[in-house]
Amino acid sequence: MSGNHDADPAAIRAKLNHPVIDSDGHWVEYHPIILDYLRKVAGNKAAEGLKSRDDVVGKILAMTNEQRYEEGRAQQAWWPFPTKNTLDRATAMAPKLLYQRLDELGFDFTVLYPTTGLGLYSINDAEMRQATHRAFNMYIAEAFAEYADRMTPVAAIPMHTPEEAIAELEHVKSLGLKAIVMGSLIRRPIPALARRGERSRAMMYDMLGLDSAYDYDPVWAKCVELGLAPTFHSAGRSAGFRMSPSNFTYNHIGHFASAGEAVCKAIFMGGVTRRFPRLRMAFLEGGVGYACQLYADLIGHWKKRNPRALEEVNPANLDRKLLRELFEKYWSHEAAAAVDHWEAVPEGDAVAARWAALGPQVIDDYAACGIEKPADFRELFAERFYFGCEADDPMNAWGFNAKVNPYGARLKMLFGSDIGHFDVPDMREVLIEAHEMVDDGLISDRDFQDFVFGYPVEFWTALNPDFFKGTRVESQVRSVIEQRHAGAQRV
Repeated sequence: MSGNHDADPAAIRAKLNHPVIDSDGHWVEYHPIILDYLRKVAGNKAAEGLKSRDDVVGKILAMTNEQRYEEGRAQQAWWPFPTKNTLDRATAMAPKLLYQRLDELGFDFTVLYPTTGLGLYSINDAEMRQATHRAFNMYIAEAFAEYADRMTPVAAIPMHTPEEAIAELEHVKSLGLKAIVMGSLIRRPIPALARRGERSRAMMYDMLGLDSAYDYDPVWAKCVELGLAPTFHSAGRSAGFRMSPSNFTYNHIGHFASAGEAVCKAIFMGGVTRRFPRLRMAFLEGGVGYACQLYADLIGHWKKRNPRALEEVNPANLDRKLLRELFEKYWSHEAAAAVDHWEAVPEGDAVAARWAALGPQVIDDYAACGIEKPADFRELFAERFYFGCEADDPMNAWGFNAKVNPYGARLKMLFGSDIGHFDVPDMREVLIEAHEMVDDGLISDRDFQDFVFGYPVEFWTALNPDFFKGTRVESQVRSVIEQRHAGAQRV
């Protein structure tokens, strides 16, 4: 985009007639303080849990490329935080400093995700995992309490089992926290290997919504009950094709998108949005480009793979008489004669045919979604999911393009600053970069308003109308909600 970095974010904000809500900023844990707190409230096990992720990363970084190759380890993030800009580094760690700089950055309100805390769900020891989450969420409730009118921290929810997720959701609610990030892509042992007692680093990923080891519907129901909208900040590094032992950038590019797609697709195809119509979910930092493609692909596959369409590939519908005639005319007598003896349905297809004969619920990959017409995808996908987008991503404009997205859909995006991490060397440039889409004519002023205000209000208040109560943006949010309610009544 244009790269007008001489602009002033506060000046841009002053020209807007609406607030700017950052739905994905980051704070960076200052270990000397937080580890001491965790030890005091929950013991050494909780503190060791927080350290464990950094310890793993440190061990991998200490390896040579050859050692990482030998052990199948992906290169990790080295130098992941701004340091030359010491003011920004301190801002990411000290809540009071960030609070005082929000006007300078052009933000009215920010939802702050953790950094180390994003990986707590990967702690394998159940007792340590639960203790660390419990103490970590207590810490953020205290550390950010006095700044609640302009910023709110995101609580971490473990998802290894529905029971531990529900227990922490209830704890988080009791602490007065109102935003959550859920563990996802849960690594589980391969059942057959585990039954045989074979130790293996090979694992399966549980996507929570489809083919899961557990029924997570009670978790989604609890989210609705407590007014806590699920968000996912899933990571895809060190998995699949992002396993370079030497090149972090190779592993990093696209990893949020690939992980977000995996969870989003599973939740959709598992019918979660059909069973829980009030639920809204957000997938952070992967952008909207993959979401636009996923939305279109889901529709395209349904058109070819719904039960009625599958009759086009049903082996039972092969007209052997016509096939023989065509071979006789356009191939050879030998080819035509062979039709009488040829098994038109190979053994693999024969097995598939017997399996498919079990009924439409078996062969319909979309059965859980209850799809009756293509336009259902707009309601169950485009209206229920939100996608976190960083300011400098030019693909953000795609989400607004109703001419390209099937059935005139605009995918819903949440402006995410990603402040605190290496890809934001200067916090003052974030709003400037976001507004370049307007400056360059890629989106309209109204689109920009939806991006930084309208869609965030929709998402954060869908289950909790009081999300912004007592905040700097309360009156503007109330106005949006009232307008939306009046529009719904007219319809």
